[in-house]
Amino acid sequence: MRNLFSQNNAIQLQNVENNIAFLELKYGNIYGGFPNFFAIAEVSLLVFENRSNKIFIESWVNRADVDFVSVYSKTNELGHTVGRYKEVINMRSGRKRPFMEEFKVDERALQYSFKQLRPVHPQIKRFILNTFRKYQIQTVVTFDGRRDIFLCERAGARFDRMRIVDLQKDLNKITDYLFSLNKLAVIINFDMDGSYLRSINQEYWLHPIAAKQLSPGTAAWDAARLLMVYNEFTLYQTDFLLRAQQLLNKIQATKPVEEKKTEINNKEEEE
Repeated sequence: MRNLFSQNNAIQLQNVENNIAFLELKYGNIYGGFPNFFAIAEVSLLVFENRSNKIFIESWVNRADVDFVSVYSKTNELGHTVGRYKEVINMRSGRKRPFMEEFKVDERALQYSFKQLRPVHPQIKRFILNTFRKYQIQTVVTFDGRRDIFLCERAGARFDRMRIVDLQKDLNKITDYLFSLNKLAVIINFDMDGSYLRSINQEYWLHPIAAKQLSPGTAAWDAARLLMVYNEFTLYQTDFLLRAQQLLNKIQATKPVEEKKTEINNKEEEE
C-alpha cells in the first residue's frame, strides 16, 4: 500500500466555479432480463453554490412499472465492504422482493418492461439539460461515474461543454488506492442532522424541502456524501489524506481478524 503522502503532485483546489453539480444515479438490470442492459431508476443533481454555500437538490425518479435489480453493499464501522446483496424493486410502487439468481423473465413480460421504459429517455434528457441551464453548470463531479455519464448520454443528455471530474479516479492517482464512497464517508465523518450536512471541517444548512430528499440508499443521499467528500478533499487536503491513511491502516490491522471470523463461520456452517 502506497503511503498517501508519497506523491507531491496533489490535485489543486478545483472548486473555483460558482456552481458545481454532483451527479449520482441509481440503476440496475431488468429483473430476469439481459445482464448488460441497465435501466435508470433515479437521477440526482446536487448543486453547490460556492460563494454562498447554498445547496440545491434536483431529483428525477422513474415511475415505470418495471422490476429492476438493486445491488447494495453491507459495510462495517470502517466503511469496508463485508458483503454485497441484491434485491428486486418495482420502480413505480417501490415494492421490494427477494432476488433469485436463476429467475428469467418471459419474452412477453420483457417486452412490456421495454415499452414502459421507452418514454423515459426524453424525460431524463429534459431533466438534466434543464437543471444545467437553470443553475448555469459548467462542472460536473461524479464518483466512478463513467457508466453514469454513459447512461445519461444514451438518454440524450450532452456533456460536451462540461468539465467532468471523477473524484474516485483523481483520488486513485494520488493514493494508488480505489476508495469507495462508503470509506470516504467514514474518513470525513459524514453526518446529517435535521437540515444540516456535517463533516469534520464543514457544516451546511439545507432547506427543509431539500432535506426531505435525502435518505440513505437514494441517489440524492450519495450526491450529498459526494459533495462533502469533495469539499473536504479540495479544501483540507492534508488533513483529508492523513485521515485516509489512518483508516487504511485500521482496515489492514483488522482484516486478518475478519478473515478469521469468516473462516470460523464457514466451518460452523459446514458442520
